[in-house]
Amino acid sequence: MEKIKISVVSYLNSKPFIYGLQHAEILNEIDLQLDIPSVCAQKLLDGKVDIGLIPVAVIPKLKEHYIISDYCIGAVGKVASVMLYSNVPLQEIKTVLLDYQSRTSVALVKVLAKNFWKIDPEWIPTTTDYENNVSGTTAAVIIGDRTFGMENKYAYSFDLAEEWQKFTQLPFVFACWVSTKKLTEQFLYDFNRALKHGLENRPLLINELEASGKYKTNVDEYLNKSLSYEYDAAKRQALALFLNYLVKV
Repeated sequence: MEKIKISVVSYLNSKPFIYGLQHAEILNEIDLQLDIPSVCAQKLLDGKVDIGLIPVAVIPKLKEHYIISDYCIGAVGKVASVMLYSNVPLQEIKTVLLDYQSRTSVALVKVLAKNFWKIDPEWIPTTTDYENNVSGTTAAVIIGDRTFGMENKYAYSFDLAEEWQKFTQLPFVFACWVSTKKLTEQFLYDFNRALKHGLENRPLLINELEASGKYKTNVDEYLNKSLSYEYDAAKRQALALFLNYLVKV
């Protein structure tokens, strides 16, 4: 039987999902690939994988798509790892460097700038090693594990999930499990059960991750408080609203 190809974001925020998939019988049915968000999205767009934990901004670009899971990468208020850093207040920002690893966060900062902050900066795409170019009126969107330890590096920091909540009073969904084809009910059941298993085993996973010393953050607080994994009614509403704003930026 041909394996189902799955691309998963390789950040700390997805570790519970990866743990669940790697410790379930479904592992024998899948080809699990770890990628940064933009690559995860491109693989699904190009048909190189069947399922992706993809940035939600990519969903409208798919010819056919199915949100297949009860779980997502989301936040209610501060997420602590999707940030706009600046050395000047929002209203003084003239240029924003955009994280090359992200699509949803790039779209989100543009939605907030236009509709909430009421600013119109110049948007600059980036490649690697742009993080130290924040100076003067140039700010930067930085996401994922690279934000850990940056809390006091810049004069101003804006948590994009928190800013979205201020704007809409809703949570935010950064990434969803999306397939480009219909899958069997049995596979979907086993897939969701594996993700749930990973989330339920966060205490064990957190102990392993903290022991590794790899992450410059409080892993327990991040995985249990900063992130909200249930794809519930409020997140569905938030996603629909975000995608509506997305077509206007």
